[in-house]
Amino acid sequence: MAKFEHKFEIGFRDVGKSNELTNKGLLGFLEDIAGMHSNQVGFGLNNIDKTGLTWVLLNWKVRIFKRPLYGESIFIKTWARNSVKFYTFRDFEVYDNNNELVAIASSKWVLMDAKTMHLTKIPEEMIGKYKPELTCVFEGEPEINKIDIPEEYANMLSYTIQRKDIDINRHVHNTYYLDFAYEVLPEDIYENSNLDCFEILYKKETKLGETIKCFYAKIEQSHYIVMKTQDETTIHCVIRFDETIKE
Repeated sequence: MAKFEHKFEIGFRDVGKSNELTNKGLLGFLEDIAGMHSNQVGFGLNNIDKTGLTWVLLNWKVRIFKRPLYGESIFIKTWARNSVKFYTFRDFEVYDNNNELVAIASSKWVLMDAKTMHLTKIPEEMIGKYKPELTCVFEGEPEINKIDIPEEYANMLSYTIQRKDIDINRHVHNTYYLDFAYEVLPEDIYENSNLDCFEILYKKETKLGETIKCFYAKIEQSHYIVMKTQDETTIHCVIRFDETIKE
């Protein structure tokens, strides 16, 4: 089976204003189904002790056309795409109760040794288990690329990582970077802007007790959040929200 499919119900923790599915809620469902697919083919969370391998997320590219509401069900399809030595892509389609396509997403992953956390070349036989497909949800658009880093910023805040931010890998969970990003967004942007199109680049893990600086800049119709180490020498994460969806 090339495509893995699962139905989810949107709960209270997954919604925000107007009872609509949030960006963080959506990413949580996408992570869940990616993990379920990997478990099915023998390379998931429950298989790490046996395989000694773990998948690490590098990028998200997400576009939301319509936000389902609390209590509604969503049906997600996901599949592995091409792999190039140390990284691979996974795409997603999200449908609502009426079988309407409400969101698409693409992600980029690397394979790592679970003990040393060093990059590992992806074996062809491993990718074969996923039965990859060529279909890309962002057909005709560039692949996931690096996000340009602004040279000047309008806002900045500091945040020290707490226990509640840490996941089983002993670093900040991927979706929590959205929480940090929202805190540094100007109030009018957070409350009134369309944040349905966004990309996330994860560059360096953030651990318990570390203090990060979150910087905000707006360039044309895009909002950038850059999260750096306290001394500003290293970037942890970059997020870009695009106000308009380019057809």
